Amino acid sequence: MNKLTKVGCSALCGSLAAISAANAGDLTVTGGADMTWVSKSSSTTGNPLGIGSNWTLNGSGELDNGWDFTLAIANTNANAFSAATINLNMGGLGSLNFDQGSSGNGIAAYDDKMPTAWEESWGAGLSTGVRLPVGSGASQNIMYSTPTILGTKLTFTVAPDYGTTDTADKTTANSGDTWKNSYDATININPSLGTEVLSGLNIFAGASSIEAQDFEASADDKYQGVGGVTYDIGPLSLGAQVSAEYTGIDDGDEGDANNDYNFYKNWAFGVAFNVNDDLSVSYGGWEAKKAGYTDSATVQPDESVRTVKVRSIQAAYTMGGASFRIADVKADNVLWAAGDNQEATIVSLGLAF
Repeated sequence: MNKLTKVGCSALCGSLAAISAANAGDLTVTGGADMTWVSKSSSTTGNPLGIGSNWTLNGSGELDNGWDFTLAIANTNANAFSAATINLNMGGLGSLNFDQGSSGNGIAAYDDKMPTAWEESWGAGLSTGVRLPVGSGASQNIMYSTPTILGTKLTFTVAPDYGTTDTADKTTANSGDTWKNSYDATININPSLGTEVLSGLNIFAGASSIEAQDFEASADDKYQGVGGVTYDIGPLSLGAQVSAEYTGIDDGDEGDANNDYNFYKNWAFGVAFNVNDDLSVSYGGWEAKKAGYTDSATVQPDESVRTVKVRSIQAAYTMGGASFRIADVKADNVLWAAGDNQEATIVSLGLAF
């Protein structure tokens, strides 16, 4: 890890002023590289070799009253800005998180909580078309988190002008689309109450409401929800969850074939086993289904057209800063196309510093 320490002085109002120790902080750099080989059985692979390089600047500091803050600025391939988050920890008052593009706040934090050795079952080598509950996480937002009390933690997130991201300071932005503000609420419960047998149990749920613009006659407010449970017992981790989305679109002529349906529902599961401190294996899957047909003049396609099914078996081995991963993925009706069944095998070497 490379560590950079801020210089303790700056120009302020034309004069040189020393920054007090309370305002000083550390800035560190973390990152890594991933090299993958992808083999697809039912489509043209082309060049199967891929390289991903990512790095993050991490800052931290403390206020005079004992509160502390952290900063993370993430960059992806070709040194492209990805996201920035600032978290203010207010001790017994909870915390505030300012998010710009990380998609990690609100119900997006629970889009897929299933145990896995490496990647989500839908996110390893195939574009499946599964729609995840993202809520305010798709926008620049602010999230308040309560302190954890009796194993329970709540979060409340608001995104002014849903869909707007990466707004700079001293500026405003407007996505100019169908939606206005969005609001999320989540809850995570660890009901162990001091008992060892329940210490690995977590129950989570969340909901999001996204307001439609008043001028959009063909759109209602959008709603998303998610709920599930994970349980760790020794080296074994189990999980199951469900999610749903009402798109708010009540007109089939919105220029997107997916909008012929205005309701999506998903269920997922995952099982992971840590063989030892270095080796883990997992098996998991997702099933997504479209419903709520909005065009009564058109005959509904059969069930197979409206269901995407994904299964994935994975293994990961860690040796110091290197990780070796492999995933075998099978998906039916990819991107909601009936009979488009695909398989892929992905081999990955990850290096972290």
